[in-house]
Amino acid sequence: MSRFRMYPTRAQCVSICSACAHARYVWNLAVEQHAHWRRWRKSAPGFAEQCRQLTDARRENEWLGSGNADVQQQALKDFAKARNARFTSGFGEPTWRKKYRHEGFRVIGTGRVPEYDADGSPKLNAKTGRQVMGRSVVVLRLNRRWAQVRVPGCGWVRFRLSAQGKGAKLPDAKTFRVTFRNGQWHIAFAVLPEPAPAPGTGEVIGIDRGVTITAALSDGRMLNCPQLTVKERAQVRKHERRAARARKDNPRKAAEYAKAARLKAREANRRKDWCEKTSTMLARSYDLVRFEKLNIRNMTRSAKGTVEQPGRNVAQKSGLNRSILAQGWGLLRQRTEHKAPGRVEDVPAPYTSLRCSACGWIEKKSRKSQADFECVSCGFTCNADSNAAANVAAGQGGIPRPRRSAGAEGVTTATSRSSAREPQPNRVGIPLS
Repeated sequence: MSRFRMYPTRAQCVSICSACAHARYVWNLAVEQHAHWRRWRKSAPGFAEQCRQLTDARRENEWLGSGNADVQQQALKDFAKARNARFTSGFGEPTWRKKYRHEGFRVIGTGRVPEYDADGSPKLNAKTGRQVMGRSVVVLRLNRRWAQVRVPGCGWVRFRLSAQGKGAKLPDAKTFRVTFRNGQWHIAFAVLPEPAPAPGTGEVIGIDRGVTITAALSDGRMLNCPQLTVKERAQVRKHERRAARARKDNPRKAAEYAKAARLKAREANRRKDWCEKTSTMLARSYDLVRFEKLNIRNMTRSAKGTVEQPGRNVAQKSGLNRSILAQGWGLLRQRTEHKAPGRVEDVPAPYTSLRCSACGWIEKKSRKSQADFECVSCGFTCNADSNAAANVAAGQGGIPRPRRSAGAEGVTTATSRSSAREPQPNRVGIPLS
């Protein structure tokens, strides 16, 4: 997905906002239709039937008929895809779209280009024998940094290209999506990124993700996701404080919240940019990338509990959740998988921070603090995150190695018990029945 900042004129903004309203209205109608379904009623209409109903609605409703039909049909198609993927996407049933929060629509290209098969031969229609003409987005380059795209109902709209890399080239796509958030328009072209070539050195890298250090690599490097500066955080608190003190019907309340949201969007953009650059570096530099397997959804679950069983330390857990989500753990793992398919592995997280990467000894006392690790067996000392990353790179996680206890004259003997567990009584030959 190639995403660029778009700069429409004032007149174009009015037309684009109208298209967003049409797409949101059609989506909510589809949600209402499927929410009305019950077991004793007929099945809800599918995509084809909804398109026929949309044609009739455009004839009867003048406001809906003034919009672009392709934009409204693509909203129905997006709903059908979300409906079919409700069990696999993790988002569940499609929900309502709200004004000022879900502003956007998808457009299919208006240009026509010939299509070809995988072997390079022209793709022919089975009935007519003519070459199939596919859709393509019409994009024109204005200069080195600017280009324009044709949006239905708005004409040519300018967007800014990147200075270098893949974003400096004109995208070749069949569809694109226009979105509006925090006072900024963006356009995203549906382009499948090409996988980054493997270096072929056979080098393996392990990555330990944390809050203090976002990504600790097994080669000793420490990577931190950029966040807001101290001054910017103070500005966010200032705007949120002013908004909280303003009256409910005061326009200043929404304006202050918008200023705070604009600063938080800047932090999100920095996080996405860092994840893109870091994932590209990992995909191009290493043949195999191993991540510590973390269930981020469960780690960031709220601790408020229920009315009968209220949670404890809810505010502290909420702050920890925000710190975890601000690191971009999931996005870094996802984008690395996209750029290096088949070369990303997950290593079970248990015992990776307690195991010594030099001798394999597992002991809680070896973790002196958040940053210090000193093995109680061999005396190996290093940064705790680097030690965990080395264990991840070696694939040492999950099942602990047999414990070694020191005997006479420094000889170690292996046992089947881990020091991370409580001592278990030895079994004796007493029958259970």
